[in-house]
Amino acid sequence: MTRVMIVDDAAFMRMVLKEILVKLGYEVVGEAGNGAEAVLEYERLKPDIVTMDITMPEMDGITAVRKIKEIDPNVRIVMCSAMGQQGMIVEAIQAGARDFIVKPFQPDRVEQALRKLLGA
Repeated sequence: MTRVMIVDDAAFMRMVLKEILVKLGYEVVGEAGNGAEAVLEYERLKPDIVTMDITMPEMDGITAVRKIKEIDPNVRIVMCSAMGQQGMIVEAIQAGARDFIVKPFQPDRVEQALRKLLGA
């Protein structure tokens, strides 16, 4: 089973995404509320995929992507962004994210992005 870590500063968004992922058959192994937590949790949990919010307190998602890439160059990260953050998405992809999904989450788009990351 594919292990996923959810990173978002909004507990409600983590809950919504977790519900979608569990229904799709993924195992949610951890959650983080900001980029700094995400880096620590990534090292501890070593998930197969990370869903990463862009705008968060303490450390934003793009900085967290760069730091996690230093730990694991093969990390598979999908960015989660609100509408109107296209410029940040480009920056996130350049930092090492492999795809993005837009909030509010559409289950079929979440599944498509994760399958792409897994090479399915």
